[in-house]
Amino acid sequence: MPQRQQTLLTRLNQIGHQLAHTQQAWLLLGLGSVGQELERLDDYSDLDFFVITKPGQKQRFLDQLDWLESVHPLSFIFQNTVDGFKLLFADGIYGECAIFELDEMPEIAFSPGRIVWQDPTFPGTDLTVSKQTPPSIRRDTLDFALNEALTNLYVALCRYARGERLSGLQLVEQHAFSQLLSVLHLLEPEVVYYPDQYGNERRAEQRFPQAQERFADVLQGYDRVPQSALALLEWLEQLHPVNQAMAGEIRRLAVVCQKQK
Repeated sequence: MPQRQQTLLTRLNQIGHQLAHTQQAWLLLGLGSVGQELERLDDYSDLDFFVITKPGQKQRFLDQLDWLESVHPLSFIFQNTVDGFKLLFADGIYGECAIFELDEMPEIAFSPGRIVWQDPTFPGTDLTVSKQTPPSIRRDTLDFALNEALTNLYVALCRYARGERLSGLQLVEQHAFSQLLSVLHLLEPEVVYYPDQYGNERRAEQRFPQAQERFADVLQGYDRVPQSALALLEWLEQLHPVNQAMAGEIRRLAVVCQKQK
């Protein structure tokens, strides 16, 4: 295993050893590429993990960072939620973690995890799989997603034409494009490569290699929002019947926007 990947796994194991030393934690759960998806661990992976504490000890792990600092010095740490941190070790290892008590876990949604360390007296509840099912980010039919994308394009170009270029950019390249991503699995064969139940954009290039060839056409950036909108409209027209009145208005607005430069 390459050095970077080995360092990540070793760092996580060391955190587990320090948790054991405190005698105040139940277990350490690795997630993502340091969880059950070790096959996709690479030089650009980070540490995603949960610490499950013994009763009444959650705040101790939020307030006192000895269990991290004793493993390796920290160069950055930011409490981004009431439950955890984003952090950077001094050697460049980045991580995101959350701290929970056992009775909180039934309400927490997360991808399947891997037990890195566990106290031998742990009660034995299986915490590797969430009890919560997140709302689906994939759609089962084309109609809603593609018509929503169509209206996103129209409103985007109206805003762009009045000078709200940033808003127009987000509507085209974030909102409309996200609608298309939500139905790509209905439109082309999907390569089975770790789909993410929280983000359709994750590993989209590997999962949809045919669509990936068109991503650059519909994501041209701040100065080319009309061109991005037209490319996305053309893509939609190839996938699903598009209302011609809406398509005509989008093309008209795109011309108006392009003339403003």
